[in-house]
Amino acid sequence: MEWQKGEYTISTAFARLDLALMHHHLSHEAYWSPGISLEVVARAFQNSLAFGIYRGEEQVGWARLVTDRATFAYLADVYILEAHRGAGLGKWLMEVILAHPELQGLRRWMLATRDTHSLYARFGFRPLAAPERFMERHFPDVYKKSV
Repeated sequence: MEWQKGEYTISTAFARLDLALMHHHLSHEAYWSPGISLEVVARAFQNSLAFGIYRGEEQVGWARLVTDRATFAYLADVYILEAHRGAGLGKWLMEVILAHPELQGLRRWMLATRDTHSLYARFGFRPLAAPERFMERHFPDVYKKSV
């Protein structure tokens, strides 16, 4: 599927994703995935509902949803290249994701963020209502290479 807004396009076509570009930014600039390998990035996006943002043929942003497309979605790896921030692309990307026809009627959406709470709050995301119900297994150093 594709959506157009001015000079930008959002597409769910996996073949359009620039995995090398995404890997570079996710492994070197994103706080949540330092050191992530290209293979893991490729596998993560291939097994998710992936969204790429493009200006012409140049990819300038992305996000992915881990979802069963019936009851649950976890929003991950939302990223806009620095040169394109401030143009409303993150907001537009969220509008497109939430309106995607395969994601209507989901019971729960989740995400984790350190610094963009205000963006996601605009779209109805709130702190966990019952955090005592949720548990996690977290391995923050999994992408670090052993020396």
